[in-house]
Order: sequence, then C-alpha cells, then structure tokens
Amino acid sequence: MLGWFVRILFAIAAPITALFVARDALNFGLIQTIVTMLLVTALVGLVAAYTGRDRQAPR
Repeated sequence: MLGWFVRILFAIAAPITALFVARDALNFGLIQTIVTMLLVTALVGLVAAYTGRDRQAPR
C-alpha cells in the first residue's frame, strides 16, 4: 500500500521535475526524489493544518 502511494507521488513529481530538468539528464532521478519529498512535506503540512483547526471556535 505504501508502495502505491510512493509510486503515485513519483508519477506526480515526474512532470514537475521535467519542467526544470531534461528527462535524460543524469540527475533526473535525484531531482525527482527531491520534488517528491517536497510534495510529501506539503501534503503533511496541509493535513496538519486541516486537522489542527478548531471546529467549535466562535466566529
């Protein structure tokens, strides 16, 4: 199951990485991994921000 999640994130990160680095460059895999880690960090941050908000707070 975790492999599916990582594969989906790599599939999302590949076109983003291709905007900055040619696909046949030697460091494409490294840059793609860095972009994937940034996506994971953003996803965790969004989940933390969403779950951290108080639903019963007065408006």
